[in-house]
Parts: sequence; structure tokens; C-alpha cells
Amino acid sequence: MQIQSHILTNIPSFEVEDSLFSVIEFFKENTFSHVAVVEKDIFLGLLSEEDLGNFDGSERVDQYRYELDTFFVRKETGWLDVLEAFARNEANIVPVLDDQGRVEGYYDLTDIVGVFIDTPFFTEPGGIVVVAKGIKDYSFSEIAQIVEGNNTKLIGAFITDSRNDVVQVTLKVASLDLNDILQTFRRYNYNIIFGNSDDQFLQDLKERSDYLDKYLNV
Repeated sequence: MQIQSHILTNIPSFEVEDSLFSVIEFFKENTFSHVAVVEKDIFLGLLSEEDLGNFDGSERVDQYRYELDTFFVRKETGWLDVLEAFARNEANIVPVLDDQGRVEGYYDLTDIVGVFIDTPFFTEPGGIVVVAKGIKDYSFSEIAQIVEGNNTKLIGAFITDSRNDVVQVTLKVASLDLNDILQTFRRYNYNIIFGNSDDQFLQDLKERSDYLDKYLNV
């Protein structure tokens, strides 16, 4: 997927010799989380909007040289890695550097998420399943085998959470009838975090629970 057409070139970078007053004004007039700082056109790092309260408008940007964030992406960086850069750095803007370390422009989070939403994962009809399993026990090949073994196609899958040695994987499958798929995932010891409302397993549990409630209330 090509995202280079989304590089924004109308957002400034600031030289280390610039006054912090101009940076303060930039953040007041925009909603960006960061802005790039360069020295002789070479990227040094980023000033963060969160540090705005610490800026003294009478000082130069150079006074904050050692407090700069240093994340960036290249023009050839893939869109998933660009999304990761946004997430890891809690940013809504990421600078794009050329091979010489010059700032070519920026990616805006809204634009890149828009590209993601336009992928078949979101646009193709189908059902969403979220499963969880130990980080050492799951595999994407097994997940694909489970889905395709139930006579449907896996449109896409990606890890949406990972903590305490457990990964959570979100799947898009080319079917709205997910019951057999969910049952198979359970047989392979996956925990079902989310599936459709037709999940027969959950329906059976509900019916048994309702029966037990009636029995206890007799």
C-alpha cells in the first residue's frame, strides 16, 4: 500500500536558532502533538506540545536541544510501521526524512488511519472475531487454518493487544456465520474475546443459566 502521497509539506520545521516564541505560537494555532527541529536542514528531533508550559518564549530552540524526541520514519517506510510510530510515541504527527536526514514533510495520523480504514479489512463484508492465547502458543498459520478449515476466507488479522504473555488477535473473516469458527477456536484453546451474537456456545450457556435460575426460584 502506497502512502507517500499523504506526506504533508505545508507544516514547518524550526531551526535551532529560532525563537521558542514562534514554536509556542505554532502549537497554539494547531492541534499537532510535535514539530520537527533541524540544524542546517538536518533533522535533530521534535519538540512536544506537552512541554509547552516549560517553554520560555525569550529563549532559542537550541536551549531544548537535549530534550528533543527523536522518532521519525523514512519515505519508504511501510504504512503499518508508520502506524506503529504514531502509537509508540503517542503522536498525531510523524516527520518523514530523506536519506540525508532532511525533513521531507510529515504524516498526519488522521490521514494514515483513513488509509487503513479503506483497506479490505474494513470495506469487505464479513464478521469480526477477537481471540486470545498465550504468546508462545498462538500462530497466524494456525489461525488461518482454523478459519479456512471452516470453508471461509481470512480477510485479515493483526495483533491488537499483548500483555502478561497473552496476545489478542483481531480477525476479519468472509462470513457472518461464525459459530463453527468460534467452536473450532475453542477446541484449539483460544479464548473468544468477541464474536457475533449467534455464537451457539454462549447461547447454550445463557439458556442453562436461565434454566438454573428458574430451578432455584421454584
